[in-house]
Amino acid sequence: MLFQQIDRPFYRRKKTLQLNGELILLDQPVVMGILNLTPDSFYDGGRYQKEKKVLLRAEEIQEQGALLIDIGAVSTRPGASEVSEQEEIDRLLPAVRAIRKNFQHVNLSIDSYRSEVIRRIVSETGDCMVNDISGGMLDDKMFETVAKLGLPYILTHLQGTPQTMQKNPSYRDVVKDILLDLSDKVNRLKLLGVNDIILDPGFGFGKNQDHNYELLNRIDSFRLFELPLLVGLSRKAMIWRLLKITPQESLNGTTVLNTLALMGGADILRVHDVREAVQTIRLVSELKK
Repeated sequence: MLFQQIDRPFYRRKKTLQLNGELILLDQPVVMGILNLTPDSFYDGGRYQKEKKVLLRAEEIQEQGALLIDIGAVSTRPGASEVSEQEEIDRLLPAVRAIRKNFQHVNLSIDSYRSEVIRRIVSETGDCMVNDISGGMLDDKMFETVAKLGLPYILTHLQGTPQTMQKNPSYRDVVKDILLDLSDKVNRLKLLGVNDIILDPGFGFGKNQDHNYELLNRIDSFRLFELPLLVGLSRKAMIWRLLKITPQESLNGTTVLNTLALMGGADILRVHDVREAVQTIRLVSELKK
C-alpha cells in the first residue's frame, strides 16, 4: 500500500525527448552511463584517455542496457582543478568523433558548462544532449546556445562553483530553495524556446550530507514541474563518507539510493555501473505494476 501511494501520479509529466531527430521515450526509467575522459575524477579518473578504451567503455555502456552515454572532460568533484576551454574541447572531440564513427544511433550527452564547447561538438559531430552542472550560472550564453541549436538540456542545481561548492553550503529549506531556483530557470529556458528540459537536483553540488538526504527523502517534490527528472547518486561522497568506506566500495549503497530515487519518481539514473542500474529499474518497475 505504501509503494502504491508513492507511485500515484499527481501530475501529467513529460515523457518524451527529441534528440537527433528521434523520439526518446521515458515511459519507463532509463540509464545514462558515465564516460569520464578526465585524469582526476573521484572514481574512474584516468581510465578512458585513449581511443581504444573510450570505445570499449562506450560499447560496454550500450551492451549493458544504457540508453544514453554522458561524456565529460572536466572533473566537477569538489576542489577539482580548472581546465581551459581549449583543453576540454581537445579531450572531447576525438572521443566523440570515434564513438560516432563506430556506433550507429548512439545517444550522446555532453557534460559541460561551456556554451562554446557545446557549439563546437555539435558543429563537428552532430546533436547531443547538454548536461550543464551549473544550470547556466557559469556561462551566460548557455541557455541561448541550447535554444538556438534545439538541444535537450539537463538543468542542474548548483550552489557556488565546483571549486567552492562544498565550503559551508547553506539553505533555508534545501528543497524549497532548489525548487524556486529551478523554477526561475525553467521559465527562462521556455521563453527562449527550449522544449526538452530535464531536471537534476544536483546531489553533492553545493549540498552537505544532511542536505543530500533531505533532498532524496523529498525527491517526489520535483513532480510539480511535470518534467523528466535525472538523479546522479553514483558512488558519491554522501554514500561512502556515511558508511566509512571508499568510492570503490560504494556500489551497494548506490543501488539502495537509486531504488529510493526511482520510488520517488526518477526518470533517468546517471551511473558508473550500468548493469546494476538497469537491473534496479527492472525490479522497481515490477514492484510498481
